[in-house]
Formats: sequence, structure tokens, C-alpha cells
Amino acid sequence: MYVIKYRKFWFVLSGLLMALSAFGIFKYGFNLSIDFKGGTITEVRYEGDLSAQAGRMDKAVVEENIEKLSASWRIGGFSVRPSESDRYIIRTKELSIEESAKLIEAIGNPGVERSNTIGPIAGGELQSKAVKAILVVVIMIVLFVTFAFRKVSLPVSSWKYGFATIIALVHDVVIPTGIFVFLGHISGLEIDLLFVTGLLAILGYSVHDTIVVFDRVRENLRINSDRNQNEEFDITVGKSVQQTFGRSINTSLTIFITLFALYLFGSSATHDFALLLMIGVIVGTYSSIFVASPLLVTFQKLQKK
Repeated sequence: MYVIKYRKFWFVLSGLLMALSAFGIFKYGFNLSIDFKGGTITEVRYEGDLSAQAGRMDKAVVEENIEKLSASWRIGGFSVRPSESDRYIIRTKELSIEESAKLIEAIGNPGVERSNTIGPIAGGELQSKAVKAILVVVIMIVLFVTFAFRKVSLPVSSWKYGFATIIALVHDVVIPTGIFVFLGHISGLEIDLLFVTGLLAILGYSVHDTIVVFDRVRENLRINSDRNQNEEFDITVGKSVQQTFGRSINTSLTIFITLFALYLFGSSATHDFALLLMIGVIVGTYSSIFVASPLLVTFQKLQKK
């Protein structure tokens, strides 16, 4: 199959995407939300539908009023995001009670639905736990794959299935993260706890798709053994990818359509989350077909040298 035959092309493409993502991460860094760096999140509600108020209290006006307030009192960086039809969520540095009152007054004294403050210590702890959660998930997935394929020893050892999975998972985390870093630099998109949740979901989806292909490889190896058929490993892997190709694409397409609907018609609170999952589904499907499976063939070729 062309996936195996042109595997070097897919590896180069993935390498370039990962290199660009890594460049963005080290160049621009993460635009962390209040969840990680601490600050105050204030949700306000205006009377009536904001879209029907002819710009009286639209997003641009609210931001302009906060900027005017910042001229006399240094509020620092902030973000304003719509929530439902009559609300805004405002993220700022950590505010005192008096400072919060000034903020509410500056934007027209709307009703305050909630006002939460997260200190930098709590934010730092969340960062640490988020990284640990991702690492634990990756380790457990690799151990599971290695255990599941423990009886497969020829022509590629079981641990190499786990190693291929590691590379695919790193690929599936780095590229969406890099895209979000670039979006954060360009449009101010923030990385919050939903982003971490999205990465964990991407890892789960990606490994599920990869295992389906690997399991078909294992099944075809067993059939070849039962029939005493001496088939080249790259042919076996190519045949396995071809047999699962339609299933992977159809499953991914179904999930993508659902997420796209959520992205278009869902609330602003889940907008970025749906975008991340859409990117993750595309990248995860690509890696299971064009990265993980061809890696098995590459490992086998290197083993023979």
C-alpha cells in the first residue's frame, strides 16, 4: 500500500509539523489563562439580548471601557468573551473587592453572576497536576499496548509496538499544542483546563485508532503463521492498514462532524474545546495510519540490518 511505500514522505511531513509546533512553543510560549497563572474571573449579565442592543454594550464597547479604566488604574492584561446571549466573562489580574467594584462600574453596572479569584500558587499547582496527568496517561497507554501485544514477538518485538505508540502520541500532543500556541499569539486564544481535558481526550482517541490497526496487523500475522505463509512484514502491515483505512476515516469523519456542529452552534465556553478536538481528531487519525503503522515497518527494516 502507498502508505507503507511512501512512509519516508509521511515521516518528513510529520517531522516538519512537529518542528514548527516546537518552534512556536519555545518562541511564543503558552498564553495561559487564569486557571494556571492566577487572577479573577468575573461573569456579568446585562438586561436583554446583547446582539439586539445596537452596539450599546457589545464586546468592543466593554473592552474600550475597561481600557479607559486601565489608564487611571493599571488593570493589566484582560480578556472579554461572550457567554450565552446576555453575558460576558471577563478575565483580569487578581482584583480586590474595591477593584472589582470599579470594574463593574466602568462597564455599566451589570448584574454579577459570579466572581472567582485564583491565586498564583493554586495556578502553579494546577500546571503541575496537568503535566503529571498527561504523563501518567501516556505511560499507562504504553504499558497497556505493550501488554496487549506481549505474545507478538516476530518479526517485531511487542515493546516496539509500545514505542511506536509513544511516538504517535507525542506527535498527537505536540502538533495541536503548537497550533494553539500560534493561535494564542495571533488572536489571544488562552490555554485553560479545558485544553488539558482536550489533550487527554485526543490521547485516548488516538491510541484507540492506533490499536485497531495494530490489532489487524497481529491478526494477519497469526493467519500467515497458521497457513505457513511467508509474507513480507511490510506487505502484511500495508494490507492491515488498507483493511482498516475505511473504518478509521468513517469513524473520524463522524466525530469531526459532531464536533464541527458543536463548534458552530455551541456556547462560547466550549468553542475552543471543540476546535482543539477537531484538530486532534485529524492529527490522531493521520498518525495512526501514516505514522504508527509505517514505524513498525521501519523498526523491522532496521532490525534486519
